[in-house]
Amino acid sequence: MKHSLKFVIFVVNPLNMTTLEIKNNFHQLIDSIENENLLRKFYELMLRKRASKDGILWNKLSDEEREELLSANEESENPDNLISHNEIKKKYSKWL
Repeated sequence: MKHSLKFVIFVVNPLNMTTLEIKNNFHQLIDSIENENLLRKFYELMLRKRASKDGILWNKLSDEEREELLSANEESENPDNLISHNEIKKKYSKWL
């Protein structure tokens, strides 16, 4: 059986979009996903995000923990600091 994959690439920066544009693009993104498992994960994520209050976890962190997270996020923007998925799988294969 031959399967065809359909990919839709969204390169629009949500920071430059109106709320209506974000909603419309998000609907288009969801409509383009054929993978039921991925759709369920999106759905669960959105339910959790809607139910959670912004900043609860962040506010529980110490100043040092916040700085570490911000630093790690900044470092992750540099591709030289990233480790490939295959390398991680090899390193931790005995636990996978």
